[in-house]
Amino acid sequence: MPGLLDKDAWFGSGERYNYRYLCIPNFSCFSRTKTVRKPTFYGKDEPIPILFALIMGLQHAFAMVGGLITPPLVVFKFTVCGFPFCPDLQQYAISAALITSGICSIIQVAHLPIPLSEKIYGRQLYLGSGVLSVMGTSFTFLPVFELAIRQMKSEGIEGTDAYGKMLGTSMLCCLLEVFFSLLPTRAIKRAFPPLVTSITVMLIGVALSGTGMKYWGGGVVCAEMVWKDHSQVVSSGASFPPPFPSCANGESSMGYGSTEYIGLGFSVLMTLVVIELFGSIFMKNCNVIIALLIGYFVAGVSSDPDGNSYVLADNIKNADPITFLWVETFPLGVYGPAIIPLLIAYLVTTVETIGDITAVHEVSNLETDTKEHTESIQGGLLSDAICSILSGLFTSMPNTTFSQNNGVIALTNCASRRAGYACGLWLILMGVFGKISGIITSIPDCVIGGMTIFLFANVLVSGISLASSSVDLRSRRTKFIMALSLGVGVGVTVWPFAFQDMRGSSYTAHFWECVDCSDTVKGIRNGISIFLSTGYCIGTVTAMLLNFILPDDAEEIVLNDDLAEKVKDDNFDDEEPTVHPIPDEAISTGIEA
Repeated sequence: MPGLLDKDAWFGSGERYNYRYLCIPNFSCFSRTKTVRKPTFYGKDEPIPILFALIMGLQHAFAMVGGLITPPLVVFKFTVCGFPFCPDLQQYAISAALITSGICSIIQVAHLPIPLSEKIYGRQLYLGSGVLSVMGTSFTFLPVFELAIRQMKSEGIEGTDAYGKMLGTSMLCCLLEVFFSLLPTRAIKRAFPPLVTSITVMLIGVALSGTGMKYWGGGVVCAEMVWKDHSQVVSSGASFPPPFPSCANGESSMGYGSTEYIGLGFSVLMTLVVIELFGSIFMKNCNVIIALLIGYFVAGVSSDPDGNSYVLADNIKNADPITFLWVETFPLGVYGPAIIPLLIAYLVTTVETIGDITAVHEVSNLETDTKEHTESIQGGLLSDAICSILSGLFTSMPNTTFSQNNGVIALTNCASRRAGYACGLWLILMGVFGKISGIITSIPDCVIGGMTIFLFANVLVSGISLASSSVDLRSRRTKFIMALSLGVGVGVTVWPFAFQDMRGSSYTAHFWECVDCSDTVKGIRNGISIFLSTGYCIGTVTAMLLNFILPDDAEEIVLNDDLAEKVKDDNFDDEEPTVHPIPDEAISTGIEA
């Protein structure tokens, strides 16, 4: 193509493409005005030059890579494998997630008309949103995958086989999202209003933030085993099989919450603060990956009190230089007890996708009450579902839209779809080069904790933001639904063992002791246990039920005290009650908080 040789095709021309603005650090915190000049806005269909698209796409890729690699890393390191860990499988899972997310992002950014859909459904259907909306491995499914795989392993199923069963179950359940993509958007919004959605997102954030804290202290498994270090247990002289309460980070092995581990995680958080203060637009967009690399560097040049390194270099040396999908495979299957939690997870991602695509339209200066917006949501939902099926076939966890990339659009003022295609290309390249996943798997858990506690808390903040912007928090009905739903959801998230078995103690929870039950009854019991001990599942169902049965608040007319007394006196003094006009400023509607 001759145009590819042109200078303008690669670099653009004029002040419209300001590379200097993107890369120079920001010192506005020392300025009196505290303001930063915004660059030129680039619309959805603007043909930005190749280099500019690659830079913008790289920012989107860096903004999401920290989040999309975390679910597979956590699932394989702590659940599928556990101790002893399996770096080869972890590296493959990360590579598969990167490649899958890149392919799905390209599909989502496209807007492909589906043949014959107009004749069959009476309207044209699309695959892909047609806006700069990228895809990545979803946090929403992380608690369900962890809990279900752990449950299957307690039943004697191998971790890799359990993971395959979850992939198959996920592919089956995502047909629900295909169904939703064919419904009118208004019907979906009525079924899942912002009140229910915000509660769900907040509960997901609460669950994940607790997990992030476990990483920060040294690791999830050792955090859950720390009770073995209790003085009463130690003094009793009792011995237990693994896993043990010591946290392995590289060659180092110390107790959960050791000062050294906390300090390494804290270096990541401090880097995030510094970048937020002084970083350029480019640095702020990829702050998570930069902070992670800084924390990784600090861990690499330091050692524990015994001289042991926090980083295992063997993970990098043994990583394949080039890898691709299906290097590792997992036998697909179906795990019945996980169906209900996964269906709820797909309900959540359906609502999230609608919100994410709407947010993309807003930051892209596109109208949200047009036919184009409706078609974008329909195509985005269908792409979400199809990509979750593809993810299972690609041996990766379900994919969904990534909301944090909306912030990249807002910061750079670039909504061009070419940046989305470039982002997908970068993600695929990162996944193909296996040494990248080797570096990631060698990062200590405590450093990952410093990153994930920030990432996971952003999910919680997103739920709070949605509630504050879309829900009347002064309403008695709203407060009642939120209080009851969050109370139940947060409660079982903080302490799930009212319904869930302790690690290594299958079928012993007093809620339903089932050690001697048949396999069928155990399956039913596990499904109920997973549902009741997953905070966002029980919390979401509670919110949906209350939202359906509780009537709207009745409006009250509240009078100023002086005017109310005057109306009362005049009406009792006259033979006929006198009706007085009420000034506008004396009336307020709604229940007082």
